[in-house]
Amino acid sequence: MLLGSQLRRLRESRGVTREKAGYSIRASESKISRMELGRVSFKTRDVEDLLTLYGITDDAERNSLLSLAKEANVAGWWHSYSDVLPSWFPTYVGLEGAASLIRSYEVQFVHGLLQTEAYAHAVVERGMKSAGHGKGAKAVSDADIERRVALRLERQKYLVSENAPDFHVVLDEAALRRPYGDREVMRGQLQHLIDISQRPNVRLQVMPFGFGGHAGESGAFTVLSFPESDLSDVVYVEQLTSALYLDKREDVAQYEKAMKQLQDDSPGPDESRDLLRGLLQLS
Repeated sequence: MLLGSQLRRLRESRGVTREKAGYSIRASESKISRMELGRVSFKTRDVEDLLTLYGITDDAERNSLLSLAKEANVAGWWHSYSDVLPSWFPTYVGLEGAASLIRSYEVQFVHGLLQTEAYAHAVVERGMKSAGHGKGAKAVSDADIERRVALRLERQKYLVSENAPDFHVVLDEAALRRPYGDREVMRGQLQHLIDISQRPNVRLQVMPFGFGGHAGESGAFTVLSFPESDLSDVVYVEQLTSALYLDKREDVAQYEKAMKQLQDDSPGPDESRDLLRGLLQLS
């Protein structure tokens, strides 16, 4: 996804059509499209030829992009879970693992990186069994649910690792009041949020009901930023049957503006922890 975005920006900045780019690597226009969306593996020769076409002659820049090509072709640990994941989600897990800053707004449930095992199990079971009721859908086994939960817990290790990203999250109060699992599951989840919100790399804010309408009116989204200064931010928006990965500057700017407004309008981390403690006492 990262390399594909870079190649697309280079092509567009040089005014090269997909058809011309495809011709330069002895391929079709549709293959260029799939490469730019990160949906095919990258052959080193193809990337080299495209960089030449786009006028990238600096060795350092070429080597940086070729390194991305090699990394893109190495299957991540999460690929072993691909049988229980939606087709669009492995791309997100890879981007999340490469990010240095993750900014997210959630309204339906607690963000996956902050879920306890019991809460995650309740969320995954509800989601997978609902999806499994559709016409032609395969039956969901308990083993499938456990594997999806295991993936979620594996992702969380990144948040507490030595090279952990900064994670700024705004949770709508609705996500905290909507029950998943029984009373003890929700109490455990609220306590976990209080605890993990005190980590130096986690900034957790709660958007309270009392604020009324706010900048998150379009629903949940995540903005991913990367340590490489030449890589643009990516916005992830999950839908019922697919997901959007937005990296065009004007699209990203709109979501970043909404994220900043949500952060500005929500109580700060300390006040948000107090709100969480109040909800815990009520639960």
